[in-house]
Amino acid sequence: MNVLHESIGLSRMPQDAMHTPQNVNVVPQVLMQQQNVKSLDEALKNVPGITASVGEGEGGMAGDQFLIRGFAAQNDIYENGLRDFGVYTRDSFYYDHVSVIKGPSSEVFGNGTTGGAINIVTKTPHLGNSYQASFSGGSGSYYRGTLDVNYQLNSTTAFRLTGMGNENNVVGRDYIYSHRWGIAPSIAFGLGKKVSFVLEYFHQNDNRIPDYGVPVVYSSANAIGRPVTEYGVKRTNWYGTTYDQDDSSTDMITGRLTAKVNPILTLYNDMRGGIFHRYFSASQEACSNFSSGATLTNNTFNGVSPSSTCQSDFFSSNPAAAQVARNGGVGGPEPYRQSDWSIQDVFSGVAHLKTGRIRHEIIGGFDIEYVTDHRQNYAYGSNRPGTSLLDPSPAVPGLTLGDCNQYPNRLVNIGNGVGRKCYKNSDALDVGFFLSDQIWLTNYLSVKAGFRWDNWNSHYSATGGSTATPDVHYGQNETTINPSVSIMYTPRSNLMVYFNWSESTTPLSMYVTNSSEPLNSKSATASPERSRLYEVGAKYSAFHDRIGFTAALFRLEKNNSIQTDPSTGDISATSDQERNQGLELSASGTLLRNWMFYGTYALYDPTITKAGSTTSKQGGQIQYVPHNQATAWTSYEIAPRKPWNMTIGGGITWRQGVWLDQANTARVPATVEFDAMVSHHFADHWKVAMNAYNLDNRLNYGSLFSNRVTPSIGRSFLFNISAQY
Repeated sequence: MNVLHESIGLSRMPQDAMHTPQNVNVVPQVLMQQQNVKSLDEALKNVPGITASVGEGEGGMAGDQFLIRGFAAQNDIYENGLRDFGVYTRDSFYYDHVSVIKGPSSEVFGNGTTGGAINIVTKTPHLGNSYQASFSGGSGSYYRGTLDVNYQLNSTTAFRLTGMGNENNVVGRDYIYSHRWGIAPSIAFGLGKKVSFVLEYFHQNDNRIPDYGVPVVYSSANAIGRPVTEYGVKRTNWYGTTYDQDDSSTDMITGRLTAKVNPILTLYNDMRGGIFHRYFSASQEACSNFSSGATLTNNTFNGVSPSSTCQSDFFSSNPAAAQVARNGGVGGPEPYRQSDWSIQDVFSGVAHLKTGRIRHEIIGGFDIEYVTDHRQNYAYGSNRPGTSLLDPSPAVPGLTLGDCNQYPNRLVNIGNGVGRKCYKNSDALDVGFFLSDQIWLTNYLSVKAGFRWDNWNSHYSATGGSTATPDVHYGQNETTINPSVSIMYTPRSNLMVYFNWSESTTPLSMYVTNSSEPLNSKSATASPERSRLYEVGAKYSAFHDRIGFTAALFRLEKNNSIQTDPSTGDISATSDQERNQGLELSASGTLLRNWMFYGTYALYDPTITKAGSTTSKQGGQIQYVPHNQATAWTSYEIAPRKPWNMTIGGGITWRQGVWLDQANTARVPATVEFDAMVSHHFADHWKVAMNAYNLDNRLNYGSLFSNRVTPSIGRSFLFNISAQY
């Protein structure tokens, strides 16, 4: 359970978490099993500094949208070191562990990684046979089955198959469900040999209802905005319609080659091709600019000036009169069908050699990736009515939905001269070269320096639809160099003190699959976002490696900050300068025999140090970043290997309240969640377990955005039975 000795899971970072000069949080397999983790989002609740975002604007991002240390990371999700471009909710059935590398890491991953990177390490074939199956059922009509079979074919070859089927409603939310299934077969050749090759395939199919949460309201002109549920509105209220749907299909095939050429040099080549399909339609509620009784026509409110009668009605003597707008367009996602494909190849070499008495670890290679996104938009053929704030209904009688050729003049009217367009196509090619050298000046002191050069070339076009505006075509080409320098002092093998300085670059067109408008007339010529990290930390593996401790002090500066407009979804450079600095602590391991502990704490000071166009923001707090947050999980095994054995465990997740907007006018309260588990082994190979989530049924909020939040799951219980041979 001491996660300091876990692999980060990519050839470009060959050291374990202990000897990597950067703060790395690892969510291990044993923790995910005890918590009965079912998705990437659930696994990352154990990591401080990660926030889930709903997704914004007419692009309707949804899927897994994370922020690390307050900065967007939706394009920084990796699997075995290769980028996962899909926009979907990732199931964890085939995960071995998850690593979160904190801070700018463009020297390793390329463009992006402002706040850090998330790397999923998957289950791979191994020598020996093993068989595991489990079934879970519980609150919210939850049914889930998983399978994990490893079979050794010969002395150097093994096959592994993992699979999952999952159906559930969301406790505490009306109408929300998820039906998904997945399969991940893999085969490994050359196990234990100098040359090995792993071939993996992954498929996940998901049918779900997107949940854009509840609106934020203001009780008066100068009041702090709060979720409407803080004023007594039911947490179960869902403001979507029967047209809302999120159907996705993801396929990826990956090949990973490792060749130990000699004792000095090891070569790696990792390659992946991916195909992603999606149909998405969602309703984004609004209770700040909607006239009671009005309807949405061509994405304007019947041509009248926006008013705040939804809020004034709600805070009047007749709150039942309050009506919520259900936007589907600018200010809300436009229905669309999305088809993507991507390919990436990373070739790298790791050399251990000496020049005289000085040892070196040299890492170098190249990274080529290409991604393309095609979208066809849809439009509603008639007015879209609002619904009651207190008692919403998803029914919209008479509403029709057609493709863009059927209703070209009812498509969303995108700003920046784009207009109402039918087809949106984006693509990007990134070519990168990276090189680093770690030099041991003495047995205890080493210095590592490296850089990565990237050329990012992207294109975007919006065509068809209304002829009122011409088709548009934009392009962007950025060449970037991102350096990194680290100093490491390792007086003992179980102790390291380090300093790290690194930079990252994020072109505005990075979000090819995450945005329906990755480029526009303004962003195509804008400078990229630049970030810089200063970090000093220590890692200590104590008590004969039973417990690992980490501590890190950091300062993260971001220039020309990229922001997403909450009304339009436009991505733009603000020229804002932001700074997040703080302290992160973690401990994991075995406190006493059979007693396991995993805990983290973060103290942040997030500030907008310079505001570009809106000077009133200067000195304010960065949105979504709490001053304090902590997680803890502990378990104790009673009478192991006895007929009356039992494991009991529990934990807490705490996050201080956060601001939802840069102007610091809307706020969400603190999150406090208590979870627990109990399990029992019987008949040598069988186990039964019960997990309880949000034991006190507290109203917490998970996904956040500037004008709405999504209530987290209510009190729920999950029973599990599993067999392992």
